[in-house]
Amino acid sequence: MIGETDLFNLVPSALFFTKGVGKHREKLTSFELALRSAGIAACNLVRVSSIFPPGCRILSRAEGVKRLKPGQVTFVVMSEAATREPHRLIAATVGVAIPRDNKLYGYLSEHHSFGENEDTAGDYAEELAAEMLATTLGLDFDPDKSWDEKKEVYRLSNQIVRTQNVTQTAVGDKKGLWTTVVAVAVLVG
Repeated sequence: MIGETDLFNLVPSALFFTKGVGKHREKLTSFELALRSAGIAACNLVRVSSIFPPGCRILSRAEGVKRLKPGQVTFVVMSEAATREPHRLIAATVGVAIPRDNKLYGYLSEHHSFGENEDTAGDYAEELAAEMLATTLGLDFDPDKSWDEKKEVYRLSNQIVRTQNVTQTAVGDKKGLWTTVVAVAVLVG
């Protein structure tokens, strides 16, 4: 049994990224099928805000899913998008920015959109996470510069070690079924 101090002092030591797509005539079932596609439907998901814990390791999806148990309360940073408009492009993405000093926390960011391809949506989520981290580190950057220019500033600062994203896109079902996409950072112990 989890003690009160354990519950309120929980700092995940690892996370993994996953994504999925679901299609169904019911929106809720479409969402469920997207979670199944992502391998996390058997958990009770609790959405949390966007802090990448200090010292946290990124696991592969396969390794991370092995740590889950059916019914487990599981903390996630999740982005989702849904449409029933035929041929409409949707995207869900989670970006991460990790500081070089692993005693510091980083940031996760969620973004969902219509009409953006995987690269555009993913870059946007990475940029959001990197900007949040840059502001906490006191890095000087111009928010109006392109993502490529900002990446160079971050690289030269030697304070942000890595950015990445997980992005799922899909095109709305041609028969008008609900189409749902999810991108998820799953926090595990």
